Amino acid sequence: MKDLYILPDNLPVPEDDSACTHLEGSRVPAIALVTTNNRKVDLSSESGITVVYFYPMTGSPDSPPMIGWNEIPGARGCTPQTCAFRDHYAELKELGAIHVFGASSQPLAEQKATVERLHLPFELLNDSAFEFANALRLPTFEYEKLKLIKRLTLIINHGTILKVFYPVFPPNENAAEVIAWFKSNTI
Repeated sequence: MKDLYILPDNLPVPEDDSACTHLEGSRVPAIALVTTNNRKVDLSSESGITVVYFYPMTGSPDSPPMIGWNEIPGARGCTPQTCAFRDHYAELKELGAIHVFGASSQPLAEQKATVERLHLPFELLNDSAFEFANALRLPTFEYEKLKLIKRLTLIINHGTILKVFYPVFPPNENAAEVIAWFKSNTI
C-alpha cells in the first residue's frame, strides 16, 4: 500500500507561470457547485470570509500507483494538503474564516470517499464540469487524458477574491501559510 500522507523527497517545485495574477480583486462567478453533502454552494453569495483550496485529485490507498504523477510539478500532495486544512480547521475558523472548502474536478463519488476516509470537518466542492474553473480562468493540466485544476488557494470576502496562493508548494504547508496571512492582515 502506498502512503498518501507523506510527500516524497525531491518533488519538482512548481514555477509561478503567472496563471493566477488576474484573480486578486476579481468577483467570483455566480455558479453553484455541488458539495459532498449534496447541497449547492454559490461562492459569489457566501457571506464573510471563505477559504477555498483547489487540488488536482486525491489518491486512494487501494488504487494503483499513478505513474509519472510525482514528476509533474505541483501534482503530488493532495492528501497532505487536505489533512493540513482538516488539522487547522478550528484555527482558521477562530481567525475569521466563515467557510472552508476544498475543491477539485475529481468525480463527486471520489470526493465523498475522501471526506469519509480523512474525517473532514468541511465539505468538498465539485467542479467536474469546469464551470467555475473556466469562468475564473484557473490554471489546469492534463494527466492520463484527465483535465485537472492546478493547486491554488483563494481567500474570498463576500464574493471578491482577496488573496491567491499560487503556486502552492509544499502542499502540506498551505494551511499554515493561510493562517499566517490571516494573522498579518486585518479584514
